[in-house]
Amino acid sequence: MVGPSSSHTAGAVRIGRVARQLLGCQPDQVKVYLYGSFAETYWGHGTDLAITAGLLNYDTDDERIPQADVDAEEAGVDVDWLKGKGNGPHPNSVKISLCSGEKQAEILAASIGGGTIAVYELDGFDVQITGEYPTLAVTHTDSQGVLAAMTALLSQEGYNIGYMDVDRKGRSGSAMTVFELDSTPSDSSIEQLKKLPNIIDVTLIDLT
Repeated sequence: MVGPSSSHTAGAVRIGRVARQLLGCQPDQVKVYLYGSFAETYWGHGTDLAITAGLLNYDTDDERIPQADVDAEEAGVDVDWLKGKGNGPHPNSVKISLCSGEKQAEILAASIGGGTIAVYELDGFDVQITGEYPTLAVTHTDSQGVLAAMTALLSQEGYNIGYMDVDRKGRSGSAMTVFELDSTPSDSSIEQLKKLPNIIDVTLIDLT
């Protein structure tokens, strides 16, 4: 990793990458809300550079991390740094809202030590993912049979589901299911998921 801190740098890079991958492309406008220790010490620990590097899809050992702010400006990525209101779920918490044109995404996550992260929200849905495994975030309608169809397809395609989490906006409303898999799904498998009834969108988050 590129330092100085596994929590404030390496973990922050990973959070930025999750946000970038959830959006599905390089953002052009980003608002970063920092909480707790992140808000108090981000400048000195390079957290701002680390999150920006993640938004550019740099990995934790990328030597370009110290110049990520310059790279972002050259790439047309505008990042605003703000102090979040209230307390986050962890002392090193951050909410990132980002967009590219009309595409938008938002995550709430924390760097919990040793470069590891916990993601608590994706696009307003309460989830629990770690980024340690290839993860599918599937937005769908809250309809009967959707979960069974998704798990059956993943099983047929040969993927082992290590963890699954579901949140919904209300009965018969929109929902999100996240699958942590033991191996990275192929483009073909993702396309098959997208074609299932009642599926709105499928996003792969893969930091491996």
